[in-house]
Amino acid sequence: MVSVSRIAWLARHAGRQIWFRAALISVASVAVAGFAGIIARWLPYHFTGDIGQDAVGTVLGIIASSMLAVTTFSLTAMVSAYSSATQLATPRATQLMISDRTSQNALSTFLGAFVFAVVGIIGLQTRLYGGQGRVVLLLATILLIVLVVVTLLRWIAHLAAFGRMADVIDRVEDAAGSAMAAFARDPYGGGSPAVALPPGARTVTADRIGYVTHIDMADLIAIAREHGIAIHVEALPGTLVHGDRPLLRIVGKDVDEATERALVKAFMVERHRRFDHDLRLGLIALGEIAGRALAPATNDPGTAIEVVNALFRTLSLLPAEAPPPDAELPPVYLPRPGIDEMIRDGFVSIIREGAGEEEVAQRVLKILAALGKALPHAGATTHALAEELRRNVRRVMQDEAALARTLGGV
Repeated sequence: MVSVSRIAWLARHAGRQIWFRAALISVASVAVAGFAGIIARWLPYHFTGDIGQDAVGTVLGIIASSMLAVTTFSLTAMVSAYSSATQLATPRATQLMISDRTSQNALSTFLGAFVFAVVGIIGLQTRLYGGQGRVVLLLATILLIVLVVVTLLRWIAHLAAFGRMADVIDRVEDAAGSAMAAFARDPYGGGSPAVALPPGARTVTADRIGYVTHIDMADLIAIAREHGIAIHVEALPGTLVHGDRPLLRIVGKDVDEATERALVKAFMVERHRRFDHDLRLGLIALGEIAGRALAPATNDPGTAIEVVNALFRTLSLLPAEAPPPDAELPPVYLPRPGIDEMIRDGFVSIIREGAGEEEVAQRVLKILAALGKALPHAGATTHALAEELRRNVRRVMQDEAALARTLGGV
């Protein structure tokens, strides 16, 4: 049985697919255009005058030809933006751009308008509509034109920033911040903090190789309470699992194979990582953007500084190290992602590539100092990273004056 959280997760990801939206709008367009004649029979008012319903065929022809061209142009613009983000920022940001609602709505609307126009022209040529049907088709066409114009204006304004470096950074930061904020609200996803594993625990492994992208905690909690067992989760979202990497361990009485399969199904395992519940992926992607900006072929320290600021905002959302105790927590135990790993994921490439850039090194040292004050439990990590950066600066930076300003300006 699929739980509500699993259905919501699947619906959210299915709804991001362009084909899903396009198919939905196309079906609605076919229904309106194809059944206009039937709908007209139920209208309480009979149109006897000429309100231009005979011109609907010409209008539909214009819509059909123009929407095909606009759809092709939109596809070209989207593919170009994806390619630009992959080359200039990081390939990990592509999935965020593909899920952009404005571009999906625009492409789906244009494709739906084209399908509506084609079906309407076929109906007119086959004499499917009478006088009343033509009026209904004309009214639907007018509404469609209004929708297309509004969508086209929004799409044109959206293209001004779509795929630009600042747009990509903002998308990655928003995705990372959303996952971090969800983690701060509930660090254990409704479960309990990890405890020492008792002896005799039974290991459950994944049935395929891939990354954990989602854990259905509602299913795990229900199974644990139903069978009177304790579940110790070993693989958090973002973990690569395989036959030798345990998903979880069971403490208590033995469970049958059906229950074990249900436990495995509570873990969504896919080929690629996703930003939704993976705290480290957003930080890794931000670090990759900064590392590529600092490469000699690019040499864009301004972008790296923007990424450092984004990392500071994102990591500042981390919660306190120890959550308040709660006696009502269920017997499903999860570890917390290591804060050392999360901070290193964002800053390691910047420390490696940016040591020779005075302005970047200064900003990183200041941000690490600020992070150490904002997150006292991460002070050892931020101090170690700052010392690593200082060593790299002394090794790489040739200008004595710049070296003095960098190491003395913090």
